[in-house]
Amino acid sequence: MAGNESVENYLETILILSKHKPVVRSVDIAEELGYKKSSVSVAMKNLREKNHITVTKEGFIYLTDTGREIAEMIYERHELLSHWLIKLGVNETVATEDACRIEHVISKESFEAIKKYINQAPAASSPGGSP
Repeated sequence: MAGNESVENYLETILILSKHKPVVRSVDIAEELGYKKSSVSVAMKNLREKNHITVTKEGFIYLTDTGREIAEMIYERHELLSHWLIKLGVNETVATEDACRIEHVISKESFEAIKKYINQAPAASSPGGSP
């Protein structure tokens, strides 16, 4: 599981960085996660071998279709779970940390049930009417 969680965290980080930067490089990932550049370099090699990313000769990192699919799934889980926990009264820092742990271990079935429940919740019980 730790290997999968690591892959998912890297892919999610690449996705998030790509939303804010014109290009993503290993150094950006290292800075974002607080990891050594050498550790990120090894991880990027593994992600390339698994066909989750491509890296240009300039060192720009792009998600492949499969990499993007995984990253978007994890990102959706993270966003929904952290917002939901905050609405339940959990401190934002704790909610974000817990969502980060939960997003990797929750089954697809359980996540979809939570998502359905949140989306069906009456607007009066959730400020703004959305999760």
